[in-house]
Amino acid sequence: MAVIGAGPAGIYAADTLIKSDVDVVVDVFEKLPAPYGLVRYGVAPDHPRIKQIISALFRVLQSGDVRLIGNVEVGRDIDFEDLREHYDAVILATGSDRDMPFDIPGVDLEGVYGASQFVYWYDGHPDVPRDWPLDAENIAVLGVGNVALDVARMLAKHVPDLMGTDIPENVQAGLKLNQATDVHVFGRRGPAQCKFTPLELRELGEVGDVDVIVDVEDFDFDDAAHQAMEESKMTRMVVNTMVDWVMEDSPKEASRRIHLKFYNRPIEILGEDGRVVGIRTERTEPAGGGSVRGTGEMIDTPVDAVYLAVGYYGAYVPGAPFDEERGVIPNDEGRVLQDGRIRRGMYATGWIKRGPVGLIGSTKSDALQTVSHLLEDWKAGLLDRGLQDEVVGHDAMVQLLEERGVRYTTERGWAMLDSFERRLGEGEGRERIKVVEHETMTAVSREESHDGKLW
Repeated sequence: MAVIGAGPAGIYAADTLIKSDVDVVVDVFEKLPAPYGLVRYGVAPDHPRIKQIISALFRVLQSGDVRLIGNVEVGRDIDFEDLREHYDAVILATGSDRDMPFDIPGVDLEGVYGASQFVYWYDGHPDVPRDWPLDAENIAVLGVGNVALDVARMLAKHVPDLMGTDIPENVQAGLKLNQATDVHVFGRRGPAQCKFTPLELRELGEVGDVDVIVDVEDFDFDDAAHQAMEESKMTRMVVNTMVDWVMEDSPKEASRRIHLKFYNRPIEILGEDGRVVGIRTERTEPAGGGSVRGTGEMIDTPVDAVYLAVGYYGAYVPGAPFDEERGVIPNDEGRVLQDGRIRRGMYATGWIKRGPVGLIGSTKSDALQTVSHLLEDWKAGLLDRGLQDEVVGHDAMVQLLEERGVRYTTERGWAMLDSFERRLGEGEGRERIKVVEHETMTAVSREESHDGKLW
């Protein structure tokens, strides 16, 4: 079997397969030299507890029945015809790797950024520029999910507080030049409808020399808000945390501030000479059922930059069907659909299957559902292509990649890169310093020479 994508969704799918009652080996393909997807490149560096999941994922790659084939991209190095020739089935677990489109006037102004690209920058993603503009003093973040909180926190946090993390050297240097003083986080609905998790929100209030400011006028609770708090302990905890901040009477003397602004619907990004100069929002009010309606009151907030944190959009895979409106692969509980019909031998799991919602627990249950249907099809004889062991599978695919000159990486290569990053961190008393350059990552993983060095 083949899995495309070595993030949590793909590795959990591989783990579920090898733990089934079917004798199977799995190749997990990843377009980057290193595995783990958004766990490595989408989690803020000051969240080491979340990144501990990497240890569990690596144990799966070390199982012997799961092999990593990294630095290989479908559509560039291989295509689906190659996969069809070598594997009985393919699971797509490519996730969501870019920002959801957000169409309001001014979105194309200089100073408007997608949150995902900023996250990739501070997480050391090899495919984004090494520099990031951080000359804005007043910043708007549009969205009220955990990514919006991560962006706001990273913009407000002082560099010394990040030195215990794995931030690359270029990120450390860039953040030292950060001019931010005020970060405004806008949400069109109320506090009971935001998508923050309690831990993420509490951490916001623990950032050194940063005040969190919430307006008492934003706490207009209707029946739907009260019901949401009664039905969800997490919602209740989130709201209570913000109520505590509202009730604080201590002076706000920090050098940086994060403003949480609810009932503010973004209407337009204001510009002058092609650059961002402000954000216009419309004041909203509860309209029942968790929805809101506009009041007609417009508010202009001067800002120098705008970050769009309104959600992620799925990663298109050449050769696979794709729903451009939703940013997912059309599927029926994981069975991929093309023109409304099941495409035999092709499956989907994770965010590319259901959209960018849910936490790690959802990803596990998602993989279980998809793999269950795959195994049903296998046992029903729907996937038996009569492939012969001597011409298919891992060894044949590796031979094909070598013939094409593809510098693929493996789970052993990741172990070497992991060790290399940890050694880089030792000199500064840090757990690791992440390697950013794609070529260096590849060379270290393959024990090749690069820039005159033998890694």
